Amino acid sequence: MRDETKCLHSGYSPKNTEPRVMPIVQSTTYVFDSTDDVGAVFDDPTKALIYSRFANPTVMAVEAKIADLEGGVGAMCTSSGQAASLISILNLCKAGDSFISTTQIYGGTVNLFATTLQKYGVECIFVDCDADEATIDAAFKPNTKAVFGETLANPALTVLDIERFAGIAHKHGVPLIVDNTFATPILCKPFDFGADIVVHSTSKYMDGHALQVGGVIVDSGKFNWKNGKFPDFTEPDESYHGINYIDAYGDSAYIIKARMQLMRDFGAYPSAHSAFLLNLGLETLALRMERYCENALKVARYLEASDQVERVIYPGLENNPHHRLAQKYLKGSSGVISFVIKGGKAGAVKFMDSLKLASNEVHVADIRTCVLHPASATHRQLTDEQLVAAGINPGMIRFSVGLENIDDILEDIAQAFAG
Repeated sequence: MRDETKCLHSGYSPKNTEPRVMPIVQSTTYVFDSTDDVGAVFDDPTKALIYSRFANPTVMAVEAKIADLEGGVGAMCTSSGQAASLISILNLCKAGDSFISTTQIYGGTVNLFATTLQKYGVECIFVDCDADEATIDAAFKPNTKAVFGETLANPALTVLDIERFAGIAHKHGVPLIVDNTFATPILCKPFDFGADIVVHSTSKYMDGHALQVGGVIVDSGKFNWKNGKFPDFTEPDESYHGINYIDAYGDSAYIIKARMQLMRDFGAYPSAHSAFLLNLGLETLALRMERYCENALKVARYLEASDQVERVIYPGLENNPHHRLAQKYLKGSSGVISFVIKGGKAGAVKFMDSLKLASNEVHVADIRTCVLHPASATHRQLTDEQLVAAGINPGMIRFSVGLENIDDILEDIAQAFAG
């Protein structure tokens, strides 16, 4: 293949070929030296790049960075957080299987699990994140293949007892999948507490600037897939010339199977340019998370003192029922606050429409402060019963604190209350 480090026409080959900024490999296609080389990579796609539908050098660099941040053996980026959640489950479940999820998860994920996957024969059994062990045990069936939960639920802001759920999942021989979007690996590393797979919507704090939609799946490499419950990992995959993922890839079997089977077939892979933008966000993630947590705690205390607020839901507050778990698992409670305003839905709408600095938008975890009414937006498709189970009140507002000066944020809240 050509030596791409040489400048065009001149033949000059400088020593300092590593760029200061991650390069964007804006290509769908890669050149091989021979037909035999092409055939070899179709036998084993880990040998070289085939096509940017499921692997690209720019995206792979970001995948490696996120895997390092989470402490995993490998990662695979996806075109959205929903795609990451979907593939994380379908890599384990087929028609006739079931999995367990906590009820306190993002509304779009509830719909994906309870409605869409149900149509394809995969059953989701929901349990409360605070349910006792006997209740959770009772949800398991012989065909149960995974347990799913969110570190910090969106927007209920409950904190998952990762260690407890990991212990229960492992007792039943299945992995624990944790959506770590709101915490990010800066505030929590679920693998340290026994989780096996981590997913993110990278559109949120990892990006931080509302520039790209994306997701990622990270594999801890620690789960024992040879326990008899996962034949897809231990028996030949006829769609890939009879390859056995455990024998061929060992600790990386889960994430490589996800790429070779599901990303190959679904093609839900992000563009190189999206990965470039995501990387810019990752470079400031640790610094931003510190400021988000600092600003959010001040806003939460301000709302807690207001006579126009019924309840503030933020695990960083000492009186929050999940404060103890937040202290155990989190190095800060992130930048999202949920609170219930007096006056129900009408009061919530009036308050939100009176804000000037904060934007009313369908997004969260941005550098700019933004608000949303979950019951009429992200959780609109849920039934009344599902809303209650997800911890959604008609007067609840999801307030995503940004990086603006804290005095400006508090002043905006004050004038909205006055309005």
